[in-house]
Amino acid sequence: MRRSRAAPIRLHLECLEPGWAAAWPAWRMQARRAARAALKAVEKPARPAILSLVFTNDAHICALNRDYRGKDRPTNVLSFPAADAEAAESQGRAEVLGDVILALETVAGESLHQNKDLQSHAMHLIVHGILHIFGYDHTAPDEAEAMETLETAILAGLGIGDPYGR
Repeated sequence: MRRSRAAPIRLHLECLEPGWAAAWPAWRMQARRAARAALKAVEKPARPAILSLVFTNDAHICALNRDYRGKDRPTNVLSFPAADAEAAESQGRAEVLGDVILALETVAGESLHQNKDLQSHAMHLIVHGILHIFGYDHTAPDEAEAMETLETAILAGLGIGDPYGR
């Protein structure tokens, strides 16, 4: 019996903040590695799809957080799931899954404050953001437990310890 292959998901990486390359020289390769690990753990769409990872700064993410979430402060990661799957299918084009956006200053500050290396923390946030794209959440305790357990398993496969210290 032949197993059907999942449709390919193309990763689009964009760096809007040059400081990422200085702070995390292997950012492109390691971001892809984290994203691919997260994508292996979720149910993928039946059609080809695109997922964007955007590396930016606090000012940019603060504006996004304010404009889309009503919170006028920077945050470490934002996930914006796309809502055009039906339109993409009807037009025969790849489905856009959404955007995961990380802010350098906040991620670097958290890394320092939490005594974590920047690469591991950023990879965790990429996994976290991608899980949000695929519908995982942490607003209710049972949802948080399921999401954190999956994140921890994905990160363990990448050689990264439990970010929740359990």
